[in-house]
Amino acid sequence: MADNLGGKVALVTGGASGIGQATAQAFARAGARVVVSDINAAGGEETVRAIERAKGIATFVRADVTRESEVVALIDRVVAAYGQLDCAHNNAGILGTPMVQMADYEEETWDRVIAVNLKGVWLCMKHELRHMSRHGGGSIVNTASVAGLIGGRFGAAYYASKHGVIGLTKAAAVEYAQQSIRINAVCPGFIPTPMTEPVLGMSDDAEARQRERNPMGRLGTPEDVAEAVVWLCSDSAAFMTGHGLVMDGGLVAQ
Repeated sequence: MADNLGGKVALVTGGASGIGQATAQAFARAGARVVVSDINAAGGEETVRAIERAKGIATFVRADVTRESEVVALIDRVVAAYGQLDCAHNNAGILGTPMVQMADYEEETWDRVIAVNLKGVWLCMKHELRHMSRHGGGSIVNTASVAGLIGGRFGAAYYASKHGVIGLTKAAAVEYAQQSIRINAVCPGFIPTPMTEPVLGMSDDAEARQRERNPMGRLGTPEDVAEAVVWLCSDSAAFMTGHGLVMDGGLVAQ
């Protein structure tokens, strides 16, 4: 099968829960050896155990993607453990709370969201690209969002960060296109995960309203996104780079 990643090594940041956890498991099912990273060690270790229960190969490395020294150490650990880095899913992200109007944001909240969601993606790409450009190429997928394509209420820092991720993805894709490195992004619609629980908690009917907004009449799942990430890293997507793959059940098509 074209999306078989046997012999490959994949890194997933934000792998302790939600989309990252599902993607780490999907990489393992496709045959890749997986490094799971997160600041949540308990969740990251549980992701590894789930992969191992399914007869996959994985290891956990704790890292804060906002700190360059920890990102450097993370990439070093990937290479030390498995000898290479072929695929990376830069997925670590936060929503940023409280959910308030732009004029009510605290500077600390703004800075934290941008640091994790945008700077963290840049730092990971920086050091993934250095390795991949020296070792024959690879594939990188960044987690953006439909929030990187449209505007919305009560999340200005999140929207800004995800627009930035799409910009970083396109810039890097152009710069590294002739070095056998493909860089794409996934742009999910609303996916129920531990990160998005505050949105569902804003009202009793929040989940029903999210479903009603969606032409498919349902919400996406972490597994929906995970399968797309693995496909983007596979030879099936060999001519795709610089693309933000929208996965929203038709939300932004309306």
